[in-house]
Amino acid sequence: MITAAIFDMDGLLFDSEPLWQEAEYQVFSRLGVKVTPELSAITAAMTTKEVTEFWYQQHPWQGDSLVSVEQAVIDQVELLIKQKGEAKPGVKKILNFCKEQGLKIALATNSPYQLIPVILDALEVRHYFDVITSSEQVEKGKPAPDVYLKTAQRLNVEPKQCMVFEDSPSGLAAGVAADMKVIVVPQKENYDNPKFELSRFKLASLFDFSKHHFEVLTAA
Repeated sequence: MITAAIFDMDGLLFDSEPLWQEAEYQVFSRLGVKVTPELSAITAAMTTKEVTEFWYQQHPWQGDSLVSVEQAVIDQVELLIKQKGEAKPGVKKILNFCKEQGLKIALATNSPYQLIPVILDALEVRHYFDVITSSEQVEKGKPAPDVYLKTAQRLNVEPKQCMVFEDSPSGLAAGVAADMKVIVVPQKENYDNPKFELSRFKLASLFDFSKHHFEVLTAA
């Protein structure tokens, strides 16, 4: 039985990765760090704290603390979201479907809590969510299951009664480790990653999720 739907945010509801890369480039370049697309790709699934530590290890800078640099990245991403934010295809369709099924709806993300309302307001979907959890509120971010387990606890549901929507291998790993049923909607360039074989379903878009998928998950 499925009683709750939990959604990742970055890359699933919102095409945030280009904005994170732009913000990282702007902030870290000012510190003398050589930011390359290849290295930026490595940071895609990290928390902002982990991203800042990663670039510091690549090129230690003087003066600014890691905490202040991390905050500068978050502030820059917030600015870019307000300028360019828009929902990925199928977001409102699937949220409405979940409401129609009487499911509890939650968000579980590695993103800083500061950015969550900014993104949800930009997408005009904040009112759909009963619970919002950031990895800042748990000990470890994805791929650890902490943020999903915390979300299930706050929803007052069993993890095995949750279906999770993710776009990344690390998010999939987190959902599976939490004993939840995970549906992945990968980025086009990552669609054939063999790590996604652990998912219950792999879809090209949130638009593709149907009542059939839901019934299969409910019966499992």
